[in-house]
Amino acid sequence: MKALKLIPLVTLLVLTSCSSVRVNADYDKKANFGSYKTYAYLKSSIDKAEISDLDKKRILRSIDEVMSSKGFSKSENPDMLVGIFTKERERINVYNNAGWGFGWGWNPYWGMNYNRTYVTQEGTLFIDILDAKSKEMVWQGEGSGYLTKDTNKKDERIMEFVSKILEQYPPTIK
Repeated sequence: MKALKLIPLVTLLVLTSCSSVRVNADYDKKANFGSYKTYAYLKSSIDKAEISDLDKKRILRSIDEVMSSKGFSKSENPDMLVGIFTKERERINVYNNAGWGFGWGWNPYWGMNYNRTYVTQEGTLFIDILDAKSKEMVWQGEGSGYLTKDTNKKDERIMEFVSKILEQYPPTIK
């Protein structure tokens, strides 16, 4: 019976500790994605990102690794420019035990109410791809998910964000 009492708490911990990244992408249907082979970073975009320089380096290294694995290369004369934008917010999760139990005699805590609040940081990373000649955006990917403050896990978490976002680039045009 004690195991049954732990099910709501375990479920909450599993849901709040999910490490998945939710992604979306949008693109210009008239862009010729087959002509893009090289890239460079849009310095003004990188400079405006409101994150630490260390996290910027982590993001750029991750983008380089993913783009290289897709056959793209960095260039001084690129076909496309890559920019980033970030947002961060606190997410508040509340677990409310409204005194639910299994009947008289089974639950010594019957009728006791308590709330638990968990605050986590959620971040959103936007990766923008612009046509280098026209300077117009042709693709934008967005990934949202929980952030970590553990410096040992930051590289892995940022790589997860970047790789999930860039899975959708180049778009498959139907």
